[in-house]
Amino acid sequence: MTELPALSGKVALVTGASRGIGYGVAEALVARGDRVCITGRNEDALKEAVEQLGADRVIGVAGKAHDLAHQATAVERTMEAFGRVDFLVNNAGTNPVFGPIADLDLDVARKVFETNVVSALGFAQRTWHAWQKDNGGAIVNIASVAGLSASPFIGAYGVSKAAMINLTQQLAHEFAPRVRVNAIAPAVVKTKFAEALYEGREAEAAAAYPLARLGVPSDIGGTAAFLTSAQSDWITGQTLVVDGGIFLNAGVG
Repeated sequence: MTELPALSGKVALVTGASRGIGYGVAEALVARGDRVCITGRNEDALKEAVEQLGADRVIGVAGKAHDLAHQATAVERTMEAFGRVDFLVNNAGTNPVFGPIADLDLDVARKVFETNVVSALGFAQRTWHAWQKDNGGAIVNIASVAGLSASPFIGAYGVSKAAMINLTQQLAHEFAPRVRVNAIAPAVVKTKFAEALYEGREAEAAAAYPLARLGVPSDIGGTAAFLTSAQSDWITGQTLVVDGGIFLNAGVG
């Protein structure tokens, strides 16, 4: 790792951050001086991510995002290690099925919502009561462009991300004025989670984007850093689309 900047005095909790978008967010926050707690399901992958990010500034708490005990432990460990939790980035998510929503197993739909929406609410409640209610802060929910329009073959995921966008607005209204709550809606970002959408045909997939490339985790990390910074102090309840311009093509042709 390169030499890190002086500590900012701020602390973040980033869920689902052992790799991909979550790791990119944690990396951006560490790079500006924040201390960070990251979560993830795989303990070995989480330990590796902590080492890469810097074990002097980052801790990891392994567990499943929808597990209530894990949520409580993650917030408690953050408070014990760093004494505060200014920022929450809800990135943990799942999309275990590909196909028409008409044939979707409802137990799978429940799993998607439990992980993508209910867990985000659970973490928001816990960080609010542990620190933010009295001290302020910011929450960023990682949604998706799939939540902004029909998303064929990933319908349950899209509906869950639409719910997360509305959850963002509800929390922004309820947590104001002390805590700002915003969402990021990425298009396809090059991660293991999304590789089925571009693997083996990346050039073809990227050609559909006006900016001529797919996203990378640092694109979302930089956006999350902005939304948890003083530069965004008058922004709340918003969903920032980070899509390489793909929505510019809507209705074309």
